[in-house]
Amino acid sequence: MLFYTETPLKFAFSHDLLEFKIDSSKSETIKPKFGILGVPFDGTSTYKPGARFGPNMVREASYNLERYNLLLKKNLDATFYDLGNLEVVHGNFNKTSKHLESTIEEIKNDVIPITIGGEHTITYSLIKGLNKVRDIHDATIIHFDAHMDLRDEYMGEKYSHATVMRRVWDLNPKNIVQIGVRSCLEDEAIFARDDGIKYYTSNEVKSNIIEIEKVISNLKSPIYVTVDIDVLDPAYAPSVATPAPYGLDPRELQRLIYSLQGKEIIGLDIVEVSSSSIGDITSINGAQVIYDFLSMQ
Repeated sequence: MLFYTETPLKFAFSHDLLEFKIDSSKSETIKPKFGILGVPFDGTSTYKPGARFGPNMVREASYNLERYNLLLKKNLDATFYDLGNLEVVHGNFNKTSKHLESTIEEIKNDVIPITIGGEHTITYSLIKGLNKVRDIHDATIIHFDAHMDLRDEYMGEKYSHATVMRRVWDLNPKNIVQIGVRSCLEDEAIFARDDGIKYYTSNEVKSNIIEIEKVISNLKSPIYVTVDIDVLDPAYAPSVATPAPYGLDPRELQRLIYSLQGKEIIGLDIVEVSSSSIGDITSINGAQVIYDFLSMQ
């Protein structure tokens, strides 16, 4: 694995990393259920940089959460470890992507990755890495975002925060479902329509969230979840790379995360938290997404 040598702040309630083992054989070992990985990379950011600070700021914000989840009426008792931060190569997507792919491949099926970005390009590398240890062609990608991110290239680049879901589509998952979108080029909307990518705008979420909860709860396939925090309205997530008005509120996002209850989740990422200040609401909401997901386990 390619990790930095320093020890970053750990996500609240993480198990002792000394207990973490990777099962490289078929013998019995301790098999953690989830592993939190930070990827502090924002090399393709084009408006507001700073997502490289996201992993540690989300971790810091997690310490304001309580182990007991009052809404679910249960303690957070999932088995999860904070693995630290990936060793990224700032400004170099290709090298960073290879580091991330190899790390995901190395941890194999012993742990379900929960990744804190970093910018959204890392989602492509995560899913590509997962595809080396399990077939993602039967998986549905649930994509929470203000933007479709379906451009074939952006500013001459094939690998960008604005093209990430097009590159994910190239990996040929079973389905992509986009939720909360409200910004795209006409070509992206046409591509989604013609290639069977189902999307729900933020207005559709607000007017009929029950329908979208049913869409999620009715999925039978394994699911990978990617959450670009700019799916939230800038009132709740101002510190993002590309804010877009008229987004979801945190309660709506929480309801949709709770709709994943009982599903086979193969990975989760929370990306584009571009905060470097303690107490920033963007980091707090980012930590809450991870907490809500783990609380269901």
